[in-house]
Amino acid sequence: MSIEDVDTSKRRFLTIAATSVVGAVGVGFAAVPFISYWQPSAKVHAAGAPVEVDIGKLEYGQRIIVEWRGKPVWIVKRSKETLSELAGLKGALRDPNSEVEQQPKYAKNEHRSIKPEYLVVVGICTHLGCSPTYFPKNDPHPMGTDWKGGFFCPCHGSSFDLAGRVYQGVPAPTNLVVPPYTYLSDTRVLVGVDPKA
Repeated sequence: MSIEDVDTSKRRFLTIAATSVVGAVGVGFAAVPFISYWQPSAKVHAAGAPVEVDIGKLEYGQRIIVEWRGKPVWIVKRSKETLSELAGLKGALRDPNSEVEQQPKYAKNEHRSIKPEYLVVVGICTHLGCSPTYFPKNDPHPMGTDWKGGFFCPCHGSSFDLAGRVYQGVPAPTNLVVPPYTYLSDTRVLVGVDPKA
């Protein structure tokens, strides 16, 4: 077989096909980092994603802290005694009826929650964004003998009751924020999602 007898059209076809495949794979590899650059990172997804919390082992007076959107969210289990004391604090509070929109409509009540037993609030003082300290009523605290339990911001002296309502005469202008949340079951809370109507 001589050089003149060789069918070069098949070779050309195979060369072009192989070059096209290799080129397409190369473009694909080059495009992946470029496209993924425009996608939100896993950290960004996690920062805005709802957070599921198991509250099954939470005892009365205890608090769980979870992070949602880069903020601490507190879940406190309140006793019947604590809930009954909330009504007696109205005269000492700046916004006892939660008139300022710091909570969803389903939490605009005396206990500022869906289920009275559980308080769910963002643990950031509404004055300058510090994180208050949790002082339960029966634990050692510097708050005086009339303290019914709640939160105290040591930075500038703002204090909040166990419904997250701000006391009068302190720098914080509003109650603590209640985030959107819903119950998945009696022992599971999903922070970041409103309940289905």
